[in-house]
Amino acid sequence: MNVVATSVFIFFFLLVTVLGFWASRWKAGDLNSLHQWGLGGRQFGPWVTWFLIGGDLYTAYTVIAVPGLVYALGAYGFFAVPYTVLMYPLAFLLMPRFWNVCAKHGYVTAGDFVLGRFGSKWLELAVSVTGILATMPYIALQLLGMEIVIRGLGFQGEGLMAHVPLTIAFVILALYTYSAGLRAPAVIAFVKDIMVYVFVIAAVVYIPYQLGGFGSMFDGAGKVFEGMVAAGAAANPPKVVSAGLTLTQSQIWPFLTLAVGSTLALFMYPHSLTGVLSANGPKTIRFNMTMLPLYSLILGLIALFGLMGRAAGLDLKNTGDVVPQLFLKFFPDWFVGFSFAAIAIAALVPAAMMSIGAANTFTRNIWRPFVNAQMTDKQESDMAKLISLVVKVGALLIIVGVQTQFALNFQLLGGIIMLQIFPALCFGLFTRKVHGQPLLIGWAVGMVLSLVLIWISRTPAGAIVPMWSSPLGIGLYIGVVTVAANALVSYVLSLVMPNVGTDETMATDYLDAKL
Repeated sequence: MNVVATSVFIFFFLLVTVLGFWASRWKAGDLNSLHQWGLGGRQFGPWVTWFLIGGDLYTAYTVIAVPGLVYALGAYGFFAVPYTVLMYPLAFLLMPRFWNVCAKHGYVTAGDFVLGRFGSKWLELAVSVTGILATMPYIALQLLGMEIVIRGLGFQGEGLMAHVPLTIAFVILALYTYSAGLRAPAVIAFVKDIMVYVFVIAAVVYIPYQLGGFGSMFDGAGKVFEGMVAAGAAANPPKVVSAGLTLTQSQIWPFLTLAVGSTLALFMYPHSLTGVLSANGPKTIRFNMTMLPLYSLILGLIALFGLMGRAAGLDLKNTGDVVPQLFLKFFPDWFVGFSFAAIAIAALVPAAMMSIGAANTFTRNIWRPFVNAQMTDKQESDMAKLISLVVKVGALLIIVGVQTQFALNFQLLGGIIMLQIFPALCFGLFTRKVHGQPLLIGWAVGMVLSLVLIWISRTPAGAIVPMWSSPLGIGLYIGVVTVAANALVSYVLSLVMPNVGTDETMATDYLDAKL
């Protein structure tokens, strides 16, 4: 065990633990209300929202997985950068309208909006179940990112003992999320972002300097990729290796469709919508969607860690270890502890928000309408707190009981199915020509088609992302294909099927309130 690094790591972890429990007193409100516990009372201003949404979208697994993908394949791993650039103009268009109608009618979740907009409890159920299923492995991958840096500190163990440090950290997270709700990740996000900025900027300046400059770094990484491709071609039987500093012809369409599909899916997740609805108004959301691309700049720098790892000669069996091993190689122990703490804290913020978003969704859109329609506000809040614990335990079990590669595949499947609620949300915000029953049928078509394409594509366990080899001879991200089919079916059926749902919203509900 690296004693110095571990001591620094524990210090910062204890710091955010204290902040997490203190958060229940910050911007005080009645935490027996779901609006207060699960949305922070819709009172977060521009800068709190900026840190909260940024902390929610740029996670520990981002810091671990994006450099790992670049380390493995090179240019293809940079798909995350254009997708985070594309998603903010889309969110600038969608999210202020979503906030306005939700604030007007007291909606807390996407399921609330769908029920109010289309009057279909089965579409509400479909949207809600989709969000929860897609969120579970996403939380698990935050834990995976945390476990990788804990392992980098030197903690070793066999079987269940290997997961003890992670379990302790997660119990602490569960307790202060239970007590403070959304206020906990909002407070911690300030510390997390500052720490991430410090270690990323330090690494981007210092490591290339040690490697002889950025030119030498790119040259070194390029030569490694060329060697990988040559070795793959010379193998018997030959192994197809598409790695390099630029995209190969076969990677262009997968890269493009993966970026577009990820763009459409990200703000559909319950935790992303929870962050948006916690803002104090549509102007705050627009401000954030113009400022949050600054995180994309940081993400681009983080992706460079993968190339640094190749240029530094790191030979890793697990590509997710590239960032921890890079820092252990180039930095003193105290800064390693600081950086690893930043990555671990970067897991706490999104994990807390994901569990809260899933708990809000389960309570509002599954338990209340189908089990106990007469719930009081306190009962609703208590149920959400309980479910937030259950969701965290489920995510922890994924890490303990399932191989991490399978967990990654589950998350990729989660992104594909999460896309299937995009038509309901987008059509609901902008047109009244599409109805609830056709949207439910479109959702079912998208879900079934997603599973079929994943099955017939036979994506190998080691693949980066599920791709469909289309008849056009190009690889396409399955989520883009299936959400297009979903939207087409929903629109066409709406032209021929009667609208049997009741819309409780009006056109003015989607517009900014005039003061």
